[in-house]
Amino acid sequence: MKIVTWNVNGIRAVMSKDFTETVKQIDPDILCLQETKAQCHETENALEPLSSYYQGCYSAAERKGYSGTALLSKSPYESISEGIQIEEHDNEGRTQCADFGSFYLVNVYVPNSGQNLVRLDYRKQWDADFLTYLKELEKDKPVIACGDFNVAHQPIDLKNDKSNYNKTAGYTQTEIDGMTNFLSNGFVDTFRHFHPDTVAYTYWSYRFSARKKNIGWRLDYFLISEALVEKVNKIEILSEVLGSDHCPVLLDIEI
Repeated sequence: MKIVTWNVNGIRAVMSKDFTETVKQIDPDILCLQETKAQCHETENALEPLSSYYQGCYSAAERKGYSGTALLSKSPYESISEGIQIEEHDNEGRTQCADFGSFYLVNVYVPNSGQNLVRLDYRKQWDADFLTYLKELEKDKPVIACGDFNVAHQPIDLKNDKSNYNKTAGYTQTEIDGMTNFLSNGFVDTFRHFHPDTVAYTYWSYRFSARKKNIGWRLDYFLISEALVEKVNKIEILSEVLGSDHCPVLLDIEI
């Protein structure tokens, strides 16, 4: 099974950039999208060219043009739910959980701590609550959580670690500790597990020709239950795929 996660930075924008053909070429069994920036019916309409290939489910923020997730699947799922069942977290369309029988797949767009770190305290609470949510799911069956986690966990995961540390959203000690908590509680950062020394990024700012210069961050992850590690065939960052300021990440797993 091939699962792809991709922050598209606006579903309507990315659809004008050969998105449909790109998805057909990658040909994932399941496609998890973040930051759709659209209401559910708008996302569904935008993705209509893929409707003959995938069953879709969409989640949107109450605030229009903000956040949002979508999950497209060729494989039937038993059920799908939105949110982590905590009201203060569940009005921005950030999480979807699909039950595929032998595992749960969680599609997530983790909140950014914002300019001047104005949401850092909220982000700390989010990370704690999201971890609790994942551990509750894991009591039933293994979990694959994928998406934009909005954190570079180690210095290897961003180009300019020293100048960004504790100054820039995505690389504060609070956010780093949040990711460490996921890993110390039984979840595996799949890419780093299989590629411990590989420098690879999934996000590049649109400013300053950052992508051309490869001044990037690794913000997009597959966190999986330890029980699934031996089932992974490969994990790949598709850095050559354009269309967003993020690139897709692909997990190939026997499940």
